[in-house]
Amino acid sequence: MSKGVDVVSDQAGHRAPYARIAAHYEELITSGKLQPGELLPSIKTLSQEWSVSTATAEKALRKLRTDGLVRGIHGIGTEVIDRPAPMSSGAQRQDRGRRSGSSWGAGERSDSHEAAVVPAPADVAQALDMAPGSDVIRRSRVYRDRHGIVAHSTSWIPVQYGKLVPQLAESERLSGGTSLELIAQATGRPITRRIDAASARLLTPTDAELLELDPANPPAEPVVVMTAKFIDSGDHVVEYGVDLGGPGRTWLTESEVSQ
Repeated sequence: MSKGVDVVSDQAGHRAPYARIAAHYEELITSGKLQPGELLPSIKTLSQEWSVSTATAEKALRKLRTDGLVRGIHGIGTEVIDRPAPMSSGAQRQDRGRRSGSSWGAGERSDSHEAAVVPAPADVAQALDMAPGSDVIRRSRVYRDRHGIVAHSTSWIPVQYGKLVPQLAESERLSGGTSLELIAQATGRPITRRIDAASARLLTPTDAELLELDPANPPAEPVVVMTAKFIDSGDHVVEYGVDLGGPGRTWLTESEVSQ
């Protein structure tokens, strides 16, 4: 039986043969099963494994090249490209920090840590259940990988938690845990709920500055914006996070599906 019959589900059976082949290798690449630098099978091998013509196999590889997943190297073959990693939501960073002790993704680092007590903007005040203009701690940092800025991340925290955890208002990387962990330790109330939202918007000049772009000439394409509201066991909103994705960054989430 051909590889095409083995790996392609009935649900995808209506696709053209070249699209089925491209979708199969896109899944292998985006899931990490095929790593940057690895080579895809040759056109001849693909045509034999999938029982298609060489023209169909070439069309599948061309689609993968057009989608920016692979590149052709003369005399060598078709190589998987090292692509920028997708951005993470605040909730995903919280999960990662709980599992590994670090909120960074693979190859990431953070810098430009800044903190200040400022009046709460209207949207932040609404998220934190406070009056607009109330004092709030604003913590920001920039996440980067080898391709550039992954996201500019801002945490908005009610000012009373700064009295319990003074370093929340200090412009340096937190020590001893994340802001949520430090607040939970100080109050004795664990974080029990979070509310996540995802959207896309065109960059404003202010957004462009946060992402270290020219505010007079921001990219025309929208960027991903992730928000997360964290609520403790006493039903208090302790933090509102906003992650502004860098241009070209996507958002990827993965879940287990019970059988």
